[in-house]
Amino acid sequence: MHPNCQTTDLNGNMNWNLRHIDRTFWGLFITLIVVAVIALFSASSTLVYMHHSALGPIGQQMFFIVLGIIAAFGIQYIPTHWIRFGGYVLLAISTLLVYSTMIPGNPLVVTINGAARWVRIAGITFQPSELAKLSLIIVVADQLARIRTEEDKWKYFIRTLVISGIVMLPIMASNLSTAVLIGLIVFCLWVLARIPWKYTLSIVGIAIVALMLGYAIVEFGFVRPGRQMNGPFKRATTWVSRIDRHFNDDGASKYVLTDENIQEVYSSVAIARGGTTPFGVFPGNSKERDYLPLAFADYIFAIIVEESGIIGAAGLIFLYLAVLFRACNVSSRYSDMPAMLMTMGLALMITCQALISMLVAVGLGPVTGQPLPLISRGGTSVLITSIYFGIMMSVSREQLALRERVQETISESQEEVPIVTLE
Repeated sequence: MHPNCQTTDLNGNMNWNLRHIDRTFWGLFITLIVVAVIALFSASSTLVYMHHSALGPIGQQMFFIVLGIIAAFGIQYIPTHWIRFGGYVLLAISTLLVYSTMIPGNPLVVTINGAARWVRIAGITFQPSELAKLSLIIVVADQLARIRTEEDKWKYFIRTLVISGIVMLPIMASNLSTAVLIGLIVFCLWVLARIPWKYTLSIVGIAIVALMLGYAIVEFGFVRPGRQMNGPFKRATTWVSRIDRHFNDDGASKYVLTDENIQEVYSSVAIARGGTTPFGVFPGNSKERDYLPLAFADYIFAIIVEESGIIGAAGLIFLYLAVLFRACNVSSRYSDMPAMLMTMGLALMITCQALISMLVAVGLGPVTGQPLPLISRGGTSVLITSIYFGIMMSVSREQLALRERVQETISESQEEVPIVTLE
């Protein structure tokens, strides 16, 4: 396509001018994909062994990566007001799908590793919670951007609180860490929208008390007596057990390999092995990938550290932080409040999820199951994260195009001013 080809004008319509794409976002996006491809080949040995071929599992993930690149490229040209409208539609659909996972015997629900988080429609298996995360950020950002007066702050605070609670409740039943992550991002959006601290901190306090109370009920009512918990929150015993193991396993028992701590043990071994040199053992030389369960998913950062050492780990952390810094830079120059909040919310989701995944992999947090954005194996995660980038690049593209239009208008107006000479 010709660089100057345009489908419509700048008044909220599609514009295919390649001059306006955000090259910084694209550079970060492609760099993360390169890291993902290298890590995928290094960490998928168990999948290759089970399938007796590298074409199956690796080829499937490569397909989703290519699909994600195409999605990001196309979405960057969608006007942001269309994206905001689509967010409401997607939120309604994803919320219904998330609630459907709580229905016993639902034929659409697929249980993997004991968690009913997946839905299969037309042969495609995906996590509706990922769609809910994306759409909720868009909707909350759009609602908060409607604040005009001090009285509006209370109204839209309550409105976004209710919307977030409705979406987070079913997600919490199967994936507490994702619900907490969503709550953290919504809190950050409240802060950016200048919601009074007395509102936000009161909700934080209530949430902390509720979590502590829930922990105590599950710990003393089910985990210690060895009782099974039924109902939609039956995985609560798993969460509490993981927290107990992380904070209490400081004796000799942590060196005894069990089914419960196998991921943590082999992840620690991988990280220790990578720490022998600043550059690790180099890509392709990992040993722990053959022993670490789901090395290609939740604990892929441990394999990255093993193969690239502290240099590779620091470089990857820098990439995720650079995404957030770029979003801050774009938002600081953008006059459209909904687009600014949407960009910051998406960037915060990517960065916070990455940092949580890394902290778990290095043993600084209990097991959460949070994937490393764009890098952990999983079609839904890769596609949704690519959409995050596409939306952020759409905001940046509009901002660059608008600045160019304003500069052209100023130049034209200056040229039209008659020059008066005094004789």
